[in-house]
Amino acid sequence: MQRIPVYVHATDPISWTGVTGQLTGRPEVRVLAQADAAEAAVTLVVVDSLTPPVVQALRRLRREQNRLVLVPATIDDAQLSAAVECGVVGVVRRSEASAGRLVEVILSAARGEGSVPADLLGRLLNQMRRLQREVLDPRGLSLGGLSSREVDVLRLVADGFETREIAAKLSYSERTVKNVVHGMTTRLHLRNRAHAVAYALRHDLI
Repeated sequence: MQRIPVYVHATDPISWTGVTGQLTGRPEVRVLAQADAAEAAVTLVVVDSLTPPVVQALRRLRREQNRLVLVPATIDDAQLSAAVECGVVGVVRRSEASAGRLVEVILSAARGEGSVPADLLGRLLNQMRRLQREVLDPRGLSLGGLSSREVDVLRLVADGFETREIAAKLSYSERTVKNVVHGMTTRLHLRNRAHAVAYALRHDLI
C-alpha cells in the first residue's frame, strides 16, 4: 500500500510532537518535514480553537495543499462553519485523536471524502437549514446563490433556447430574461451564459 504523505501544522511544539509521534511508524502514512510540506496529500492542522490567525492560516494552507484535516481542542458552531468555508474536509477533536482515528480520517481525506463527527455534522446541517430558512428563502435564493427564477432561466439556456424562446416559455418579457441573466452573471462574477450554465452544473443547481 502506498503511504499517504502527511504534513502536520501545529500552533505549538507540544501539539506537533504529540501528533507526529502518534503517526510516525504507521504504515499507512509518511510524516513530512516542514521543508517537504508542499508534497503533502493531506495536512493536519492542530489547534486549540479557530482564532482569526488560525482561520488565516487555514486559508493559506488551502491554497498550498488540497486536503485539510482540522484537529481542534474545542470547536463551536461558528468555528465549524468557518472551517468548512476554509476548505477543511475532516475534523477530529483532540480528545478523540488516537493514532487509529487520525489515520482513518487522513485516508478518507486522501480519497476526497469528508469525515466529521456525527454530532458536529448534525450541527452543521442545522446551520445550513437555518441559513436557508431565515436568510436565503426570504430573498428567493438557494445555497448556491441562485433564485428559483434564475434556475428556471438557466435550465432553458442549458437546453439551447434563445432569449425570445425562454421569454415565451416562462411568460416573461425578453427584457426580463436579459435582466435575470445579467444580474446573475454580475453578482456571481461569471463571464457569460455558458459560464453561468457551467457554474450551475458544477454546483448541482440545474
